[in-house]
Formats: sequence, structure tokens, C-alpha cells
Amino acid sequence: MKNLILIVCIFCLPFSCLSQDKPKPDKEKSEIKPAKNDDGEWDITVLDTQYDYFLNAIAKPMSQYTESYLKSRNIILVSEWNSYYNTGRYRNVIESSISYDPKENYGLKFEYKLYQVFAYVNWKYGLRMNGLSGSDVTRY
Repeated sequence: MKNLILIVCIFCLPFSCLSQDKPKPDKEKSEIKPAKNDDGEWDITVLDTQYDYFLNAIAKPMSQYTESYLKSRNIILVSEWNSYYNTGRYRNVIESSISYDPKENYGLKFEYKLYQVFAYVNWKYGLRMNGLSGSDVTRY
């Protein structure tokens, strides 16, 4: 029985060493772009399942922010995020840049969801960003 387990382990070892995902070519950069949904409103999609939990259970409600406040913070945060992306800093967390036009009127809901992406990354990964307000920063 021990020999059988050993043989199976030895057989599986080469497969565990194979790369699971293909490296992206340097020319192909990943970018998050805002898009309009079916209702014509700007929207952002976050694929991490814990993000929805964070929005509903941990994040401050949207009513505690103004659109102008969120927009000013998002300009700073997107710039900081893209700087980290372009330099390769925090590569294990930041996998794409964010396309954000400060002249565009995205609306309160979009600005809130984008701001909460940065708060979420701070909450989940401990990545401190200078543009987050003190009350939205998770203390470790």
C-alpha cells in the first residue's frame, strides 16, 4: 500500500510543476475600462466574490459620500494604482491598469463602486493607498 501511494505521488509530481497559466506578452497590457450597462449608466464589474460581501457588510454606505468627494479621491487613487501597475509594484494584487477619465461624468454609483474597489483591496490584501480617507483604511 505504501509503495502504491509513493508511485502515485511520483507520477503526479511532474504535473504539479507545470505552469498553470500562460505568461502575457509584454505588448498586451490588461486594462479595466468603465462601460455603460443596459440602462446607459456607467458600471464596473469586480470578479472577486468577496467584493459583494465587502460592499454589503463592511463598506460605508453610499449615502455617506458625495459624488464630488468620490471623484476627487478616485482621481488620486487611480493614478496611484496605475503607477503601481506600471512599475510592477504589488504585482500579486494589481494585475491591470484602470482607464479613468476625470472629465467624464460617471455618476455617484460608479464613483462609489470604484472607490470601494480601493477600500476592498486595502481590506483584503492590506495594500495601503494614500488616496483612501482615514476612516476607510483597515488598520492591521
